This record gives sequence, C-alpha cells and structure tokens, in this order.
Amino acid sequence: MLNARQIHDTFFKSTRLTCVIIAPMSPTVFREKGYRFFFFSREESRMHVHVHCGDGEAKFWLEPHIELANNCRLSRSRIKEVEQIIEGRHDEIERAWHKHFPG
Repeated sequence: MLNARQIHDTFFKSTRLTCVIIAPMSPTVFREKGYRFFFFSREESRMHVHVHCGDGEAKFWLEPHIELANNCRLSRSRIKEVEQIIEGRHDEIERAWHKHFPG
C-alpha cells in the first residue's frame, strides 16, 4: 500500500504526464465549472487544495496566501480560473479542511 508521500509523488510526477487520482483517500470538497476540488488524506499539514479537471490537475497552497504549488497540464487560463474560484470559496475550503483534518 502506498503512503501519502508516494501517492502525492505519483500524482504530480508521472513520467508521461498522465496524472493519477486515488479516490478513497481524496475526499471532494466541491465541484464547480468542471473542476473537482479535493484533499489528499494524510498528505501534509500546510493547508492546501488539489484541483482536477479533464485537462489536468494542480495543487494550491491556501496559507499564508493562495499560491500555485504544482501544476500538471493546466493552461494559464485554467490556473487563473481555478485561482479565482478558490479565492471566492476560500472560507468554505478552509472550513472543510478543519473538518477533515481536526486538531
């Protein structure tokens, strides 16, 4: 069984740029405009959210400010659109983070 770091590395470092999502360990926060916003369970403590769509996926830090952490095949326009969604729903994502990762 893969640990959280191995899953993360597989997710962002695929040799063919084919990204992998393992659903049981990645609860969905919400879906909007064809994007799925989710967390990987037991990945790392810094608050962040993963985003997936048919074109690729990305990871955004939520603190100390919203910032792109990793990108796998999303265009600049997609990244900008996702960042705007995150900005608009930041409080909701933060509440979901604290609910999923208590303490």
